[in-house]
Parts: sequence; C-alpha cells; structure tokens
Amino acid sequence: MSPSFTHSYSFDPSYGYDLDRLLAISPPEAPGDFAEFWQNRYSRAMEVNARPKLVELPGSHPKWKVAELSYVSTGDFPIRGWALIPREGTIRRGLVFGHGYGGIDGPDLSMSFEETVIFFPCLRGISLSRRSPISPEPYWHVLHHINDRDRYIVGGCTEDVWLAVSAMLELFPGVEGRIGLFGISFGGGVAALATPWDPRVARTQLEVPTFGHHPLRMTLPTVGSGAAIIAYEKRKGGALATLSYHDAATAARHISVPVHVAAARFDPHVAPPGQFAIYNALGGPRELFILDAGHFEYADRERQQAGLSLERQRFFSLM
Repeated sequence: MSPSFTHSYSFDPSYGYDLDRLLAISPPEAPGDFAEFWQNRYSRAMEVNARPKLVELPGSHPKWKVAELSYVSTGDFPIRGWALIPREGTIRRGLVFGHGYGGIDGPDLSMSFEETVIFFPCLRGISLSRRSPISPEPYWHVLHHINDRDRYIVGGCTEDVWLAVSAMLELFPGVEGRIGLFGISFGGGVAALATPWDPRVARTQLEVPTFGHHPLRMTLPTVGSGAAIIAYEKRKGGALATLSYHDAATAARHISVPVHVAAARFDPHVAPPGQFAIYNALGGPRELFILDAGHFEYADRERQQAGLSLERQRFFSLM
C-alpha cells in the first residue's frame, strides 16, 4: 500500500503507485547523442580555470572552520558559497553538496563527517550566486532558456558542480580519488546529471532527486518547478526537445560508480515515479533508502531523516 497522509493538495502525491510499481519504472528513451552531448560539455568545462578562493569567516565552531567559497564556472559565471574545513586531522576526502530549489542560507554545521572538506556552492542564479536576468524563484529558474538545449539553466548548473570539483582539487589536492557528490531535490537531480561524465567523482548520494523521467513527470500533477514545466508545455510546447537531454533517469543509465538514493513514496513537489526512475536506471552499485514522504512534514520524518543521515555517513566513509 502507498502511504496515506492528510493533505490539502488537489491531487494524490503518491499517484496511486505501490512500491512494486515504482520499482518497475524504466527510464525514458534517450536521444541518440545524449552521451556525446554531455561528454562534450564536460570537456569544455574542464578547460575553465576555476580560480577558487576561500576566505575564512569569524567563528568558533569546535569541529569546523567556515569559509566563504568563490570560483568561476562556465561562461565566466561567478559562483559563491561556503566550505566547511575540519579544524583537526588530515583531510582525506571531499564532498560537494547540491542544495534544493529553495536555495541555501549557509553551510550545514551539523555535518558529522570526519577527515572531510565539504563545499556548499550556490548554483547559478540561486542564493549567493544570483545574477540578472536569471530568476532565483524555482518556478521561473527552471524555465530559463528551456527552449535551447545548449543554454538551458540546468545544464549550466551541472557545469557549476563540475567546476566545484575542480575548485576542490585545486585547493585540496589530497582528496583526489575520494570526492563525492550529494544533493537534495534540485541538487540531487543535478548531481545525477553530473556524475556519469566526471571520472573524478567516486560516489554520489541523491535525496528525493528531481528531473527524473520528464515524459512521465509531465503527465503527473505537481507543485513547484514541475508545475512550471507542465504549464510551459501547455502554453508553448516543445519543452521535451530540451528536457530529454536533461533527464536524470536517462543520465543514471551511464553511472558506474556507487550511488545511494533516498526516494519518497509520497511527494507533492517531486513525483515519486520520477525519483524511482532514477534509482531503477542506475547502471552500477546502488542502494535504496525509502522515505515515507518528501517535501512534506509527517510524524515519522525526524526519525527517518536521522536514519538517512547515518546511512549517508556510512556510504561516504567507504571512499
């Protein structure tokens, strides 16, 4: 049975899918040049000099030194964010966090990873990386250049993640071979798009990832960025010509490194069928952590999130 919650949405955020049906969803058909499209983008991104800088911020956290992070991404786009640097011990691994579509106000100081430097970049157009004419609002951000596969904002955000890895390796070369990506919602979808093409990424963890199986996703009522895409398609059409190249489930087929996915069975913002399509498509070692709900407050949420946090620590400790 699908989980049942009292809610005020005009649709069922479980979409009537039981777990067996969710685990049977296949990724959509890919454009013939999907891999070539992304490999070429990665090659061009690797020509960019990230010119990273860290400026330590005042504070006395017992575990972390907090720094403001800045680097340059593709198109000479300035990216800002934060870094958490261990106060003690050897830095053995690095993590790059992908935030949700609500943006990010600062680094998560509750992170309990050991011997790990963590970057929290604000992807282009969002939070500290706002820049006109890109709207920071999810409804409009997700539509920026949606009519052009080569300029679509999600592709640019994926490049921002690759350049975050470049920045990390320049500043902390000792983490080479032990860099992981982890992201939630929007950041999870972008991490799924980034992982297959970047051999510097050793592991990836995705929490309620978006951008999975766009053809199916566009048939399911939702709120947030998904609703914006559905409305655009009804108004203008042609979105799938771009979205087919930015489908996290299609990208997942090309991932060979270990991936941990936390997927929700009830989610009004990121339809569960899209989340599970990403997990189902994974081509390498994979782990699944099932959440009762995503983007929704429920009685067991705190306990499940605590369990997920422990799973994330274990997963990345294996790098």
